Order: sequence, then structure tokens, then C-alpha cells
Amino acid sequence: MIALSRPLRQDALLAGAAFLALLGGVLLERGTLSWPPVLASLALSLPLVLRRRYPVGVALVCAVIAFLGTGLPGWSGRTVTAAAFCSAVYHRRDRFALVVTLSLTWTVLYGLAAPAPPATPFLTEALLLGLSPIAAGTALRLHRERVHSAALLRRAELGRVVADERLRIARDVHDAVGHHLTAIRLQAMAGSRVPTAAPGALERITELSATALTETRELLAALREEPGLDRLPELAARLGHGGPRITVRGADTPVPELLGQHAYRIVQESLTNAVRHAGASEIEVELRRDGAELAITVADNGSGGSASAEGHGLRGLRERAELLGGSCVAGPVEGGWRVHAVLPWTPR
Repeated sequence: MIALSRPLRQDALLAGAAFLALLGGVLLERGTLSWPPVLASLALSLPLVLRRRYPVGVALVCAVIAFLGTGLPGWSGRTVTAAAFCSAVYHRRDRFALVVTLSLTWTVLYGLAAPAPPATPFLTEALLLGLSPIAAGTALRLHRERVHSAALLRRAELGRVVADERLRIARDVHDAVGHHLTAIRLQAMAGSRVPTAAPGALERITELSATALTETRELLAALREEPGLDRLPELAARLGHGGPRITVRGADTPVPELLGQHAYRIVQESLTNAVRHAGASEIEVELRRDGAELAITVADNGSGGSASAEGHGLRGLRERAELLGGSCVAGPVEGGWRVHAVLPWTPR
């Protein structure tokens, strides 16, 4: 059995619908069917199966068949032909002038060959019926191009966010490893030059290396995580181990996957900033659905030192929220620091 591609199946269904619509029009008009309209309907509908591959050719074939079937009572081949011209201008932008010429010419010839005079002035009807499918096809094509451009822009913005996250990771690795290695080197040099200071230097080196290993493991664990709101309690437990008490409320709120991923990253960055820079003893995380939005609040009772992360961390939070069509504000409040983000339930 031959498997048809999805576009070909759609076009085959369109051809079948056009065939049935043509026959239905004849039945409504005449109350009975004869072979001429059946054959004409079949001949006019079959080319639609190839409308994507040969859009202009299909429109021309439909125009010829509809013109030849002008005298068939109750047969509305003009409608199907107009749809074929609409499809042609939609799929072949480079043949716009040719399609317009063919559509207007066919409309004029069809009007001249019609058995009954048109109800509206001939020139008016020719322009309306000839240009209407062109206008509709052009509007659909422009909409498709806008959607495509928006998708490309969104992809570029996502790429930029990923690049910013890579820079943040590189900065965190530098902070976690580079600083400690520098300190270890200085302690080792001091111990080698002043033998009496060697025991203290070795003890300090042991402490520094252990701290560096712990922070590196935390970074690697964060990179391995599959983001989602259900992972927030685990994140809070890890970041709060030996540090501030972190309380999470609303992590069991069911949210769409994409929204959950971005919400997790916003909370993760906010908690990381608070733990490292604010000197807080209490941090509260709250997630709440407010209509068609998800509200995220991360508040601490620290000194507000997380303002030093404005250059990268807070800017990254704002950009991530804006990428989804939301917003994020951060700043000092009475008794600490607060990050508040609002994300649409369906990212735009």
C-alpha cells in the first residue's frame, strides 16, 4: 500500500470535498444528476491533488475545464477555479503577475461565455471575481511569512538566552574554581617559602580544595537537572544545606512543560543569587496561578547584596520572562530583597 505524505493527503481530501460540493450544487439546483456534470466535476477536482507541486498549471487547467463547462445547469466550476487561483498566488510568489493576468483573463472570458447576463456590471464583476482570489491568497501568504519570521526571531532569541546561560555558567565556574585555585597557589607558595607556615598553609589548602569541589559538584548537578516545578523542593534542599532556610510553596501546581522549565530556571537563578550574595537566613519561594498567568515570588531577608548581580543574573531573569511574553522585576523591599516574575500560562 502506497503511503501518501501529509500534504498530499490533505490535497486529496480537498479534491474530494470540491467534487462533492460541485455535485451537491447541481443536486440543489436541478434535483437530479447526469453524467456531464459528474464528469466535469471529476475533471475539475482531480488537478487539485497537485496544487502544491504545480500551482499555476493546476489553476490554468481548472480555468479551462470550468470555461468548457460554462453551459452546464447548476454547475459552479467558477468557485473551484477561484480557489485554485488563490492557491497559486499563495504558493508561487514569483509568479504573481502571471497569476493575476490569468485570473483576470479567465474571469472576463467566463463572463462573456456565461448563458445569463451578470447581475452586476460586467467590468465590476470581472474585477471582483478576478482579484478576490488573488487578494485572499496574498493575505494568506503574508500571514504565513509573518508566522515564519516570528518563529525565526523566537529561535534567535532562544539561542541568545542559551548563549547568556553559557556565559553565566562560565562565570560561575570561574568563581567556584578560579578563585580557590588562586588562593591554593598562594598558600602553597607561602608554605614553600616559610617552612614554619607550612602546616597552616596545608590546612588552608585542604579547606579551599574541599570548598572548590563542593561548589563544582553543585554546578554540575544544576546542569544535569531536568527543569520542572516538581524539582524545586530538591533544589531548595541542596542550596539550603548548611545555609539559609528555604521554603517553597506551590511547587505542586500543574503547569505546561515549557512554562515549568522557564519557571524553574527563574527560581534557580533567584535562589542562587540570594544564597551567594544576599547573606539571607530565610528565603521564601511562592508559585501561584493567577488567572491565565503564573506568578513567581522569591523573597529573602538578606542585605540586598544580590543587586550586584544586576549585570548578568537579573538581566537574564528579565530576558527569560520577556521571551515568554511575561515580566520580571527585582529590587529591595523592607527587610530584604524580592524577585517577582509573571509568566503567561500559554507562552506567546
